[in-house]
Amino acid sequence: MRTRLAIAGSMLVGAVLGAAGSLTLHAQPKPPVYMIAINEIRDQEGYAKEYVSPAQKSVKDHGGEYIAAGPGTQVTGSLPQGPVVILRWESMEALQAWRNSPDFQAALKIGEKYAKFNIVAVNGMK
Repeated sequence: MRTRLAIAGSMLVGAVLGAAGSLTLHAQPKPPVYMIAINEIRDQEGYAKEYVSPAQKSVKDHGGEYIAAGPGTQVTGSLPQGPVVILRWESMEALQAWRNSPDFQAALKIGEKYAKFNIVAVNGMK
């Protein structure tokens, strides 16, 4: 009788631990989304003076995080010449919400007078 109770107790504990582990695995957050931009600048002074500050503020106000920014070093292939910016977002929806926000659209309208923006987004790894 004791053996049966021990086996039943072990099975119950195993089922509870298995369910808890399964919930933990499903509750893990999705990996972040990274946005990479190579900005071909036509007018450095106007770009720096009018675009950079409102664009950076909008990124921060919408939860984006600057990972890297500055001149890139081309390793291979043919890419546009210009500064590279890498941003991290919690999701593609967060990136799109920022991109479509009135404050960023206003900054973008200014920026397009001084630069061409080449942008790609990619999902991060778990």
